[in-house]
Amino acid sequence: MNRASDRAMSSAEVPFRKRNRESPRLMRLASLAFAALAALVAAAGPVLAADDGPELIFKKSTVFHLLSPNAKLATYAIDDPLVEGVACHFTVPEIGGWKGWAGLAEERSDISLACRQIGPISFKGKFAQGDDVYKQRRSLFFKKMQIVRGCDAKRNVLVYLVYSDKLIEGSPKNSTSTVPIMPWGSATAPKCGDYLEK
Repeated sequence: MNRASDRAMSSAEVPFRKRNRESPRLMRLASLAFAALAALVAAAGPVLAADDGPELIFKKSTVFHLLSPNAKLATYAIDDPLVEGVACHFTVPEIGGWKGWAGLAEERSDISLACRQIGPISFKGKFAQGDDVYKQRRSLFFKKMQIVRGCDAKRNVLVYLVYSDKLIEGSPKNSTSTVPIMPWGSATAPKCGDYLEK
């Protein structure tokens, strides 16, 4: 009776021992996978249409996390790479926690935008309606935020739109800002319609 129960116990212990031997190997594989994923996130980084990335103005915490980074609102400034004399400020939510810190969380699409004339306006070249000013990755692979530019030729106003899109389906959330082109000092106001690609 005892021998039979001993055999049953020893046969039941085999899978347990096998799992115990495999656990360190699985942990090593998981660690390697996480390291590779972190390297991929760092390599992906933001995708820029402008020559320089946005300048961080400030961040404000909105959700407190005791042991991981807080959720924040971050406000950035960026100059239009094609139109001298125009700057935009945008505010984006940054998800906190370890997923947000590692770049694994999908950021929200609630983005605000304000663009202003800050000097005499001049155009470095021609552009099409809806050309990119700036792009930023908002999830690991598929979601990105975009700021695009257009021209209301009738009113001589530059129109900036920020929105987010995905490979399959984008978000209807958006924000629009307009910059009427005005004379600055002795400089006359150019016509944005003259620089639209036909």
